[in-house]
Amino acid sequence: MGRAFVYVILGGGVAAGYAALEFTKRGISRGELCIISEESVPPYERPALSKGFLLPEAPARLPSFHTCVGANEERLTAKWYKEHGVELVLGTRVKSVDVRRKTLLTGSGETISYKILIIATGARALKLEEFGVKGSDSENVCYLRDLADANRLVNLMESSSGGNAIVIGGGYIGMECAASLVISRMNVTMVFPEEHCMARLFTPKIATFYEEFYKSKGVKFVKGTILSSFDIDSDGKVTAVNLRDGSSLPADMVVVGIGIRPNTSLFEGQLTLEKGGIKVNGNMQSSNSSVYAVGDVATFPVKVFGESRRLEHVDSARKSARHAVTAIMERHQVDEFDYLPFFYSRVFTLSWQFYGDNVGDVVHFGDFSGGTFGAYWVKKGQLVGSFLEGGTKEEYEAIAKATKLKPEVEDLAELERQGLRFAVTVSQEPPPSSPPPRDVISSGIVLERPIYAFHATAGVVVAASIAAFAYWYGRKRRRW
Repeated sequence: MGRAFVYVILGGGVAAGYAALEFTKRGISRGELCIISEESVPPYERPALSKGFLLPEAPARLPSFHTCVGANEERLTAKWYKEHGVELVLGTRVKSVDVRRKTLLTGSGETISYKILIIATGARALKLEEFGVKGSDSENVCYLRDLADANRLVNLMESSSGGNAIVIGGGYIGMECAASLVISRMNVTMVFPEEHCMARLFTPKIATFYEEFYKSKGVKFVKGTILSSFDIDSDGKVTAVNLRDGSSLPADMVVVGIGIRPNTSLFEGQLTLEKGGIKVNGNMQSSNSSVYAVGDVATFPVKVFGESRRLEHVDSARKSARHAVTAIMERHQVDEFDYLPFFYSRVFTLSWQFYGDNVGDVVHFGDFSGGTFGAYWVKKGQLVGSFLEGGTKEEYEAIAKATKLKPEVEDLAELERQGLRFAVTVSQEPPPSSPPPRDVISSGIVLERPIYAFHATAGVVVAASIAAFAYWYGRKRRRW
């Protein structure tokens, strides 16, 4: 026996919640949509797990951060799904998918069929064993990817209060967990092989600011080496972390944040994969016309880069999910996904935003002693990326607009001299007039069609709204 649905969302993370809300906004009928998730709770805002959830005072707890509060919209509790006729199949693992027959087989042996499938399986945390290090199953070693991980981490923090916490990894999870751990009065040491923290995004100069700030809060850094083994006692607890450089660090708990891997295994050999994810077009549609992919698992065309990429961030998950549903419901009436990559973080009293791409020549500006500062990235004479720490709502809007517009930059020294004023000035300029775009049809005939001014500014308005909301949301909901 099995069940049949028109739409099935496989995965219960951030993207699933935003896709469900978009489906209901577009008037699907009761009983048409199903969400299948391995987790035991409805979709929630995953960023809360490394921020407000770990705080020692007034921590964030469900149901306060169910989707879609992260975008200042409805909070989708189990009651909401029931009221809207959306079937939640929770605590359920799917062990196989047949995209040709449009069926999924669950771990319990149930077959669920669909007409349209949205893959929102996200990614899993990379484990130490994948790098030749044993010990992930130790009682006081934890990762952070889902609610169960977060609960385990909180319990360890409480039982190890005042002890030594070793954070393996210098990326998003490492930095945000380290901040929460030191706020909880743990003795925190971060270990990572790179020369500085957040190496995939930060320049050495930007990283130095954050590392010095963390040091002022009591965080220690061990850079340029990696974990080689653990000392484990008879109770199965790690007592020390041994590093490749020969040093050893006493440990009461260990947090591992060494990256993620997209959950694509169910679709290998059935869908086209690219750059580690499921390859989709500008409407998030895979190589099978009945299957879409969104969030961390999707490799999609990023127009501002001129190439396809897979992006690991909640903003991309939210917006790609919404776009996929729009494309499904409106078919040929929707434009392709035009996404400006956006990353942000909030730790301690700090808050930064980044837009675009960090390639090309970098130009720093501002007050790196503790005020507002940032950086621009310039490639082939055009602005392609912008970073800003400590900005105002209007300043974040400005860097978003400027990055979207990709203005020409002729003099890097002048760009440095102008600093943030460059983005503000560019964002206030009227958009340049564009010649009428031309459509080429299969016969080779070229047709011209008119364009109106608001078309040229649409992308800029969207980018500005992203920056404005992120700034407001960071001020109103610091704990998330």
